[in-house]
Amino acid sequence: MTGYGRSSFVGEDFSVSVDLKTVNNRFLDVHLRLSSEITSLESLVKRRVNNRLSRGRVDVAVTFERTTQVQYELNRPLIAGYVNALRLIQKEFDLPGEPDINIVARLPGALQPGREGLDEKMVAGVERALDQAIDELEKMREQEGAALRDEMRGRLDRIESLVPEIEAAAGSLVEVYRSRLHRKIGELVNRGGQTIEVDPGRLAQEVAYLADRSDVSEEMVRLRSHISQFREALDSTADTGKMLDFLLQELNREANTTLSKSTDLAIKEAALAIKAEVEKLREQVQNVE
Repeated sequence: MTGYGRSSFVGEDFSVSVDLKTVNNRFLDVHLRLSSEITSLESLVKRRVNNRLSRGRVDVAVTFERTTQVQYELNRPLIAGYVNALRLIQKEFDLPGEPDINIVARLPGALQPGREGLDEKMVAGVERALDQAIDELEKMREQEGAALRDEMRGRLDRIESLVPEIEAAAGSLVEVYRSRLHRKIGELVNRGGQTIEVDPGRLAQEVAYLADRSDVSEEMVRLRSHISQFREALDSTADTGKMLDFLLQELNREANTTLSKSTDLAIKEAALAIKAEVEKLREQVQNVE
């Protein structure tokens, strides 16, 4: 589920800012970008995010700055290598002049802030800013989740409204099969020019066989049950993403079975409409935790 959260904390001699961004993903995938001075807190930050979030790609950016005077350290091996290279160029090509300190000072990595240890107040400040950012993120995700829940309920209502249509069409299939068999037998008799008397018992047996093969009453009972369970899962406060995935598989299975059992056009159209709604629900469920 998409969302964004931002927070900052200012201590006596440091400041922390946290930016969180999430996008849809079936699993939890956390990506960290931390200031170099707090890289030792990577496991702490990741664990804190894992405890609060369970799904989505999460991008976490934590910026840490000291607000007191910063002491710089010289990267002596880097500077020495650079100066030696300049002197080698000077000697090899017989060039005048001396290395310019201004150029050396601007050399990337030549001057580095002194690395002082992180005290408990600094670690607590990072944790506080991170928690506040996650709180803000979750508020945004809750708003999106409420809208998503309403949309999924509408699609469930659409699926549920198709069940009576299938049941009504299936209820008239016995008479449809009986009329169809009568018509086919009549066509065969007229084509051969013979008079054949149809055995009513045999005809009833064939009709019953066809009706039994196309009976979808069990599928409709299970569809209603899955719809009810889906609604209950939507209203649950627990992590329901995997449960909803499973119920969608079952809804799709019942629709496929209904399609394979019946040749009736109305039933097939309703079952295909159910499958279409299930696919749309499947896309939305990927955003649900």
